[in-house]
Amino acid sequence: MRIAIDGPAGAGKSTIARRVAAVLGYVYVDTGAMYRALTAEVLRRSIEPEDAVAVSSLAKSLQIMLRHDNETGQQGVLIDHRDVTEEIREPVVNQNVSMVASHEGVRTAIVAQQKSMAAQGNVVMDGRDIGTTVIPDAEVKVFLKASVRERARRRSLDLIRRGYKVNLDELEDEIRERDFFDSTRRVSPLRKADDAVEIDTTHVSVDEVVDMVLLLCQGREATH
Repeated sequence: MRIAIDGPAGAGKSTIARRVAAVLGYVYVDTGAMYRALTAEVLRRSIEPEDAVAVSSLAKSLQIMLRHDNETGQQGVLIDHRDVTEEIREPVVNQNVSMVASHEGVRTAIVAQQKSMAAQGNVVMDGRDIGTTVIPDAEVKVFLKASVRERARRRSLDLIRRGYKVNLDELEDEIRERDFFDSTRRVSPLRKADDAVEIDTTHVSVDEVVDMVLLLCQGREATH
């Protein structure tokens, strides 16, 4: 079975997808980490994120690998065998990833890798275009959403844990801007697939959302 979990930043995609994959014994693929890795490398090489030609060329030349840590349950990210797991979570990467990911050449290169991963089956993939572009024929599709305030609160807690000072109002503005950019970009925009089940995670616990997704999986299995 292939499970696609989409939604905007801070809706809980990675947390839910990781937990669902662990319960089912499936492979978890954080597709957003791949775009973040590319963004980190773009910034490291002082390439302008808006430079579609240069960024797309880099995307085609890099080897981006996802490595699962069985002990922690976390997913590591490597660029040409260099570990960038922590680097890709820096605020500056978050501020530039939407621009980098919007280029057609970038999405063509990375989506091809993601489709190859999904073809192996027994996978849980999260992102913004999984159910619409990467695996439009996924057996289970979920679209997570949450209020901007709640998503900003979650992001602030993550940043505080990493030692950053945060301004909740500024985070809200940043999230609104990213939502607009992601949902209006020309290539693979953020949107709910017609056959995806929408779940609002604003006032729902992680355990409850995981149970909802697992029930959808059980229902799908029962019909086959």
